Amino acid sequence: MHQLQAPGRAGRAMAEWAKQLAGIKGVVLDISGVLYDSGGEGGGVPIPGSIEAVEKIKASGLKLRFCTNETQATRGKFVAKLQRLGFNILVNEVTAPAPAACRILKERNLRPHLLVHDDLVPEFDQLDKANPNCVVIGDAADNFSYKNLNEAFRVLIGLENPILISLGRGRYYKETDGLKLDVGVYMKALEYACDVQAEVVGKPAERFFQSALAEMEVEPQQAIMIGDDIVNDVGGAQQCGMRALQVRTGKYRPCDEQHPEVKADGYVNNLAEAVGIIVKQLHK
Repeated sequence: MHQLQAPGRAGRAMAEWAKQLAGIKGVVLDISGVLYDSGGEGGGVPIPGSIEAVEKIKASGLKLRFCTNETQATRGKFVAKLQRLGFNILVNEVTAPAPAACRILKERNLRPHLLVHDDLVPEFDQLDKANPNCVVIGDAADNFSYKNLNEAFRVLIGLENPILISLGRGRYYKETDGLKLDVGVYMKALEYACDVQAEVVGKPAERFFQSALAEMEVEPQQAIMIGDDIVNDVGGAQQCGMRALQVRTGKYRPCDEQHPEVKADGYVNNLAEAVGIIVKQLHK
């Protein structure tokens, strides 16, 4: 598959890549590491050009969906933070794991024991949490203490049919002060301890991507994913039938371009570059 080249090596390879953009009607964007780097006093720093890139997509007529594994705040508070940083983004444009997990819990009459960030707890206010019959784990950050992990372990190991629901399975992510361990590390610990397979709600789960596509009313082959995670963003989208670009921002590392199992359809320096190419091809 032809890959998007750096600007100095465009030429024929770029022309070949442009052919793959035919029929694109929707764009799905990861947020952390693509729009901004989280952390710090203001809650994060926009990646240069990303605010303008979002505006450019919206002005182009392409459908747009934001697809995030963010679980350190409610969707409303998370979007409010992005708006303060300068992004034109609405709550109903964001597909996030916690609301999706709540729907699953209600459908299956599950009562969760929560191992999540304090700021995410309000997402689960409408659920019965007495006498839990499952564990829900998210990016709990400092709540990932031995005490809290052991409590979740005891709930799971005491269930006849243990159910572990994980809001994503990322290994790490980038904040302004460096890389941080993500929920997948702690999910794996509980899987190992309890001999159970977690149900992942969030990227790279196919159902999560399908939900974003349904919101845009486009087919997988009509959409392109732009993310910084070679496995969860790029690999997850491709498994769903979408095309996918990896940006060289956020958690990106050069070795991602030689990943043994996942190969992005293209690699771009940042979101602004990706959007510039996509929008340019729309007008050809």
